Amino acid sequence: MITKKPLLISVLIAPEASLDLNLQQWDLLIRQARRSGVLARFGYMLERKSLLTEVPSVALKHIQSAQTYAYQMGISLNWEIHCIQKVFDSLGLPLVFLKGTAYSVANNIAAAGRFFSDVDVLVPEDRLVEVERALIHEGWKSAHVDAYDQRFYREWMHEIPPMEHTQRHTSIDVHHNILPKTSRFCPNPELLLANIINVSDKNAWVLAPEDRVIHSATHLFHEGEFDHGFRDLSDLDLLLKEFDSLDGFWDKLLKHAEELKQQLPLYYALRYSSIILQTPVPEEVLESSKQWFPNKVHELSMDWLFCRALMPNHPSCETFGTGFARWILYIRSHWIKMPFYLLIPHLCRKGWLRLFEQKED
Repeated sequence: MITKKPLLISVLIAPEASLDLNLQQWDLLIRQARRSGVLARFGYMLERKSLLTEVPSVALKHIQSAQTYAYQMGISLNWEIHCIQKVFDSLGLPLVFLKGTAYSVANNIAAAGRFFSDVDVLVPEDRLVEVERALIHEGWKSAHVDAYDQRFYREWMHEIPPMEHTQRHTSIDVHHNILPKTSRFCPNPELLLANIINVSDKNAWVLAPEDRVIHSATHLFHEGEFDHGFRDLSDLDLLLKEFDSLDGFWDKLLKHAEELKQQLPLYYALRYSSIILQTPVPEEVLESSKQWFPNKVHELSMDWLFCRALMPNHPSCETFGTGFARWILYIRSHWIKMPFYLLIPHLCRKGWLRLFEQKED
């Protein structure tokens, strides 16, 4: 599986090991962490262990710069949350945050130093129209005007087309589920909404701890883009470590994965976080999750793919077959999202448009 761990993985597992690095190794570490989107996160890990002052000054300035950027992004995120809260308050609707924004409002460890590209929210499907209208009234507009894209999102996906604010140019993704309607693994969103938790005195809600882990796993192992795959795996590692101390967490996690039909992505999350980042998943939990895996041949093939695709997003972390593994998993992501009769026309259209765009360039 993994013969030699990349430098970034080694120091995320044991941050104190970074103190033994020479300047050349620090240079490589900084580049790996920056490309993978975890440089500021690594800085906060060092800070929690009171090790940041031991970092060489030439490396420290890069870490602190990333932390400053993440902090400023957090300020912008808080303002965006405030603006969205006003919309949802006017509708009398709970504002349920997903993914990175949820980690931030819930003050999860995974939020420290994490960058945000958009705000993800979850609403009941029967309230989508009024939520979209209210957002449009406050300055958001759909980022996709193509008729096919509009149909693709509204009829087949688990969200409406992404919306961008006309003045701030910030983005919001309004979800009504965590997987596309066309996926055979699509869960019942009512089970998620019935389990939400209020995390402030304002209108700010998140999924239950077990559901935050399940959604993170589903997002990572059903998606075909791995530019941020290592960062997302690190999210899972930190969430699992944080929630480990909650009473009954592991039992709830396994049970709700079955209820939501997300057994396989959870199995992958537990397996590869423990293999790659040495996440301390209880042995009995790992053993229990193995019942969901099809067979040994499937396990070995997925190990070969994911143990390449989930490496830090830097050329120094690539091994033989990395590009091929990511391509295969990209194709797989479409296969499990859509039935064959929708998938083939969709991929043909995407390929044709990409070819046309390249000719124009």
